Amino acid sequence: MSETRSNIALVGMPGSGKSTVGSILAEELSREFVDTDSLIEKSQGRKLQHIVDMDGYRELRRIEEAILLDLQLQNHIIATGGSVVYSQRGMAHLKSISSIVFLNVEQSALRARIHNYDSRGIAKRPEQSFEDLFRERFELYTKYADVTIDCTDLTKEDVCTRVIRETKS
Repeated sequence: MSETRSNIALVGMPGSGKSTVGSILAEELSREFVDTDSLIEKSQGRKLQHIVDMDGYRELRRIEEAILLDLQLQNHIIATGGSVVYSQRGMAHLKSISSIVFLNVEQSALRARIHNYDSRGIAKRPEQSFEDLFRERFELYTKYADVTIDCTDLTKEDVCTRVIRETKS
């Protein structure tokens, strides 16, 4: 990994463990941790779901892109929102400063983890089913990923170990 791509950015579906794994990785690698969903909420002064409810999912994606384009980080672990992959400009910038790691979790496992699909602040079309969202985003995650970690039957610590191994220069 070159110095300009000194970050590790985690992408994946809601419930894939990006924030959990990201905070563990940051601790293990002695790096700072950034969660872009938290940056969005802080910048807007409201929760993701409130943005979706009041302004629509497209507005949440627009805000997310702006947050991504403003990131000027080195040696950080970045947990992204699940919809980050809809922004080509945002992903190009993220890829220029980060190694992109897709945390691939099976649809059934994600569904079991996400009990609040309609109120979690997910940037999705109102009528979009979880299955449709999964299919749509899976293609984008694999398109942008430098590394894909199959998280099936792995503990969060195992996932961290694989991320570290796969992103070593």
